[in-house]
Amino acid sequence: MSSRPTLPPAFQDWFAARRWRPRDHQLALIRAAERGRDALLIAPTGAGKTLAGFLPTLIALASARGRANRPGGRLHTLYISPLKALAVDVHRNLEIPVAEMKLGLRIETRTGDTSAQKRQRQRRDPPDVLLTTPEQLALLIASPDAEHLFADLKRIVLDELHALAQSKRGDLLALGLARLRRLAPAAIATGLSATVRDPDELRRFLVGRGALADLVVASPGAAADISILDTQERLPWAGHSARHALAEIYDAIRRAKMTLVFVNTRAQAEFVFQELWRINEDALPIALHHGSLDAGQRRRVEEAMSAGKLRAVVCTSTLDLGIDWGDVDLVVNVGAPKGASRLAQRIGRANHRLDEPSRAILVPANRFEVLECTAAIAAAREGAQDTPVARVGGLDVLAQHILGMACAAPFDADELYREVSSAAPYAALSRETFDRALDFVATGGYALRTYDRFATIRRTKDGLWRVANGRIAQSYRMNVGVIVESDMIKVRLMRGRGPKSGGTYTGPLTRGGRVLGEIEEYFLETLAPGDTFLFGGEILSLQGIVENEALVQRAAGDAPKIPSYAGGKFPLSTYLADRVRGMLATPASWKYLPGQVRDWLEEQRARSILPGRTNLLVETFPRGSRHFLVAYPFEGRLAHQTLGMLLTRRMERARLKPLGFVASDYAIAVWSLEDMGKADMGGLFSRDMLGDDLEAWLQESALMKRTFRNCAVIAGLIERRFPGKEKTGRQVTISTDLVYDVLRRHQPDHILLEAAWADAASGLLDIARLSAMLERIEGRIVHRALDRVSPLAVPILLDIGKEPIYGEARDEALKMAADELAEEAKA
Repeated sequence: MSSRPTLPPAFQDWFAARRWRPRDHQLALIRAAERGRDALLIAPTGAGKTLAGFLPTLIALASARGRANRPGGRLHTLYISPLKALAVDVHRNLEIPVAEMKLGLRIETRTGDTSAQKRQRQRRDPPDVLLTTPEQLALLIASPDAEHLFADLKRIVLDELHALAQSKRGDLLALGLARLRRLAPAAIATGLSATVRDPDELRRFLVGRGALADLVVASPGAAADISILDTQERLPWAGHSARHALAEIYDAIRRAKMTLVFVNTRAQAEFVFQELWRINEDALPIALHHGSLDAGQRRRVEEAMSAGKLRAVVCTSTLDLGIDWGDVDLVVNVGAPKGASRLAQRIGRANHRLDEPSRAILVPANRFEVLECTAAIAAAREGAQDTPVARVGGLDVLAQHILGMACAAPFDADELYREVSSAAPYAALSRETFDRALDFVATGGYALRTYDRFATIRRTKDGLWRVANGRIAQSYRMNVGVIVESDMIKVRLMRGRGPKSGGTYTGPLTRGGRVLGEIEEYFLETLAPGDTFLFGGEILSLQGIVENEALVQRAAGDAPKIPSYAGGKFPLSTYLADRVRGMLATPASWKYLPGQVRDWLEEQRARSILPGRTNLLVETFPRGSRHFLVAYPFEGRLAHQTLGMLLTRRMERARLKPLGFVASDYAIAVWSLEDMGKADMGGLFSRDMLGDDLEAWLQESALMKRTFRNCAVIAGLIERRFPGKEKTGRQVTISTDLVYDVLRRHQPDHILLEAAWADAASGLLDIARLSAMLERIEGRIVHRALDRVSPLAVPILLDIGKEPIYGEARDEALKMAADELAEEAKA
């Protein structure tokens, strides 16, 4: 290994002035850059990852040799972030050393919020350092002047790489990196990541071509101080509101300097924020932050956090990633974290100092979540990780990229295939599949080739592929990206005071107030004028909907509805699920659990048995006029929902007359008119349900149409945005449903149907996980026929018919139902 690099005098003085010293991993990245090596840095929060990524750039640009060899107005370093807010924050932090060392560098951001005029100027006269996102990179490499823009690029810095690589945005980024390697072959890539399960996956992602980047691992720093709230209140059997613990959460906020209160959904964020304000006797400055709020409102909250003006922020995953939000000294996670890696990421938001422990409190919302939180803390203390395995690149993203490359310049198919297959997610892409994707972009596929509007690229006489016309190129630029948003309606506050409790404003419905954010259309369709709902931490009364805006006024009310949002619910990770099963199967480990939970498990052991680590416990029992089957796979909500769909189909064929099912992260319950205890459990849960049963169900299900819709939008088959021709969500749905039906009948092997199936299998259906579970339990099903509900079944039965709305009346009803079921289980 080469000797320890020496910082230039200006940099040594800057570190000394701050009483800092460069850390070993920061020096290691300088050494890697000097050797022209791609490198991945794995480091915990507070380790100075971002500074480590930029030190080689600042040193190179500050040196006389670096300036002499570099023509003016050329881009030196491209930084790519998963979040616009993170790019803005890094820009602000990077300007500090640049100004204090008088380096005289131009550093700029380029996001969706950047003006068109500034974006055009950046292409003509690029800054020294450009901070951007994967979507903007896709636009830049698809421009005709991409070769000129990136000709002198020396470094690429990818921040929070672990968060990008696990999604279709990672596919888009990997394809962009492959193009950059062709445009700027001398550029080196540096990845910055939190701790992950398998660093080699990110090392391959970073450099492509099957090679591995150098690996730099920072010291783990001080161990986190993590605890579970041992509530003095009664711990609920089910539900996710954590209402029972809000007074204790407020007390923790009052004793801390600044607290981030993480929740898992936007609906839960609205509820928790509203309830904390209700009991905020000290008038503490508490704010709300989630993705549906207006961007301006989110920025104001972020600025107040950075300035230390807030005592707490209730937030979702929008604040998960590595932005430095000032003096946060406590993280409270309401509900179970669903994954060990996600918990580590959130804990790291507290105390951005490597040598001091981050402090976090987990607040389980119900009894099963206590088990999950206990398993997550054990994993965190061991440094265990459960980040997903490397994904296979999406074919819809590939189609979008092919069109983008045609927009940049005519391309040769052989050369583009070699470039695409050098990207890690597409390393196994066959030439036959690539050609199918190319044919789709050129014709729409043989079932659609008679429609000229699907022909977006054309082959020229010299054998190159070029974009069909300027309109197609403009459409690409307006629709680039892989985030397919739900149908949203702006929420605009009308001027004037609204009714005191619900009711309707009697004046004319006119606009004029400020926009508070956006709500999904399907939620607003459930409201009538005068209904109240929570949004942005306020109680609002819907006055009416005008075009694409919901006009509201502030109101008061005792039972406002809470918007339910699509997505945002994380399934229990495979790793934590295994640890929870192991805990249940090991009574000696129960001594660390709260007394209420220990008693619950002891009652289960007395009435029935407990699930084992490798088997499947199935309980059947009568209740009222119905018969129930409850199974405990602990494989996550998505896999359980798929299992429920397939299981009830089998039960229908066996004439067991199933009436419905409900699934949670931990269990599944089916109810029917016939006694399911007489069924052959091995046959019901056999692996062959993933064959014909799955295919038959998908043919009848709206799920595949929904998934195909997203793939069609990403691939460019259906454009959502074009000047003067914006499509509503309903128009997109009608268009894609028609195309889906045509392809199912006339081209069942169409590449977008293949893409939709791959998405459904790995996402909403979680087929791989369900398949692994069915294999694990084969020959290991333990059936207990009971005469009444068991203690372990109480939580899943309380989920039957539950509305996703929080409120005191509903909580009281749940409490009464829980009391009744619990007494029944003990009898």
